[in-house]
Amino acid sequence: MSALKKTATTSAPIHSLIGERWSPRSFANRPVEAEKLRSLFEAARWAASSYNGQPWYFIVGTKDEPENYKRVLDCFVEFNQSWANSAPVVALSVAKLKFDHNGELNRHAFHDVGAASATLTIQAEELGLAVHQMGGILPEKAREIFGIPEGYEAVAGIAIGYPGEAHTLPDHLKAPEMAPRERKALDSFVFAGKWGKVSPVVGGKS
Repeated sequence: MSALKKTATTSAPIHSLIGERWSPRSFANRPVEAEKLRSLFEAARWAASSYNGQPWYFIVGTKDEPENYKRVLDCFVEFNQSWANSAPVVALSVAKLKFDHNGELNRHAFHDVGAASATLTIQAEELGLAVHQMGGILPEKAREIFGIPEGYEAVAGIAIGYPGEAHTLPDHLKAPEMAPRERKALDSFVFAGKWGKVSPVVGGKS
C-alpha cells in the first residue's frame, strides 16, 4: 500500500489488493516489524513452481543491521541505490537453476522466482507495506559479496517498507511517481488460434 493512491483502471473486476498495488520509490522512515517480514516470506514460500521445485531464495538486509543492508544495496545499480536507500528493507531474489529431482536445467526457474516475489508483494499490500521490485542489479557482484554458488543466480532487487510521500523524492523522480499507472490492453496480449489473433475471452471474434 502506498501513501499515494494509484488505483488501477481495469476492463474487468480484480481484487483490490491487485488494483491498489504499484511500485513506489518513496518509503517512510519507519522500520518493518519482524512478524510482517516473516509473513511476506511465508507468502513467497507457498507460490506455485514447476515440479514443486521451489527454486527461490532471498537475501535480506534491514537498516537495523547496517553492514548487511549496505551489502545488499551495493548489489543494485547506482540509479536504484539512489532511491532504494530510503527503504528500511532491501533484498535480492535468487534462483536455483537446476531441478533437485533430476539435476536437469530448470527453464522455469526465473518464472517461479517471479511467482514467489508476486505473492510476497500481494501479501505486503495486505499488510499496508509497499514493495518495489527492480531488474537493475549487479548479479556477479551479488555472487562475489554473498558467495552465491554456481548453479544459482541473482534475479532481481526488492525494496520493502511503509509507503512514503512523493515530495520526499528528488525532482527527477517525482514525475514518474505521480504519473498514472498504465498497462497494455488485454487484446494486445491474449491470443487464440494463432499468434496475434485476439482471444474471444477478451473480446476477439471467434
